[in-house]
Amino acid sequence: MAGREIDDVDTAILYALQDDARNVSSGDIAERTGTSDSTVRKRIHRLESDGVIKGYSANVDYQRSGYPLRMLLYCTASIPERGDLIPDVLAIDGVVSVQELVTGEQNLLVTAVGETDDDITSVAQELLDMGLTVADEVLVRTHETTPFGRFDTEDYAEDDA
Repeated sequence: MAGREIDDVDTAILYALQDDARNVSSGDIAERTGTSDSTVRKRIHRLESDGVIKGYSANVDYQRSGYPLRMLLYCTASIPERGDLIPDVLAIDGVVSVQELVTGEQNLLVTAVGETDDDITSVAQELLDMGLTVADEVLVRTHETTPFGRFDTEDYAEDDA
């Protein structure tokens, strides 16, 4: 992040955007942090430029959107190649995320969604064709997320008073 520290205003911005980026305004965040609207907009721009905020996306319920299967595929790749393989894995139809793991034999965690077992099987086959070993598969019933709690500075103004 170019050596810049993340302060309380930045963490409040990150929490608010994780909580509901679509509906929170810079004015709402400014009020929460005791800063100005323009300060919040500048901070958001800086956080984006520094790569702290990587983008904005919808939190899709794949089950309700017609893709009831969510599978975690634990894969093993050669250590020198694992990071370089991520863009190719993400390009596989049905893959929605890839995590690079740094401990254990399985070093890539691939999340895939599909309508049927055949959809997931085709993802696994493409991973095998890339030279990966699929060591384990886990079917997920639900997946929920929450904003990172340490970014919650709801009491920011009170702490500074």
